Amino acid sequence: MAGKKWSDLSTRQKRCIALSGAVQMGLLIAALIDIHRRQAGEIRGSKRVWIAVSFINFAGPISYFAFGRRKVS
Repeated sequence: MAGKKWSDLSTRQKRCIALSGAVQMGLLIAALIDIHRRQAGEIRGSKRVWIAVSFINFAGPISYFAFGRRKVS
């Protein structure tokens, strides 16, 4: 069975999809900027790995912010 077409969706469904896409892009951009600005010693693991992980939907950027950054005192 084929999925619905964009035109078949309600206005609310379209807004929810657009909002979740915007949040996902915002998280991705924030994570990539943060990775770029930090020194390698301030990040747990490789910067390249965290850049790749950041492209995994919501889980990638959230996991970077939760586990990838070292706390600087």
